[in-house]
Amino acid sequence: MGIVKIDDDLHEEARRASAVMCRSINAQAEYWMKIGMLAEANPTLPFHEIVRRQLAEAQVSTPAYEAA
Repeated sequence: MGIVKIDDDLHEEARRASAVMCRSINAQAEYWMKIGMLAEANPTLPFHEIVRRQLAEAQVSTPAYEAA
């Protein structure tokens, strides 16, 4: 485990986002880093598809919604 220096404004954004998402600040930063890495590795995939694939990989059952 290491220490990563980030800009104070970004840290504040992570703090606020972590409260909304019920994550620690560290977990929020890790989430953003993981999603960012996946987005860079898969530039044609939209965010929702990246998340859907991560949930499927973790064997999380998600409901399917039909378009109205």
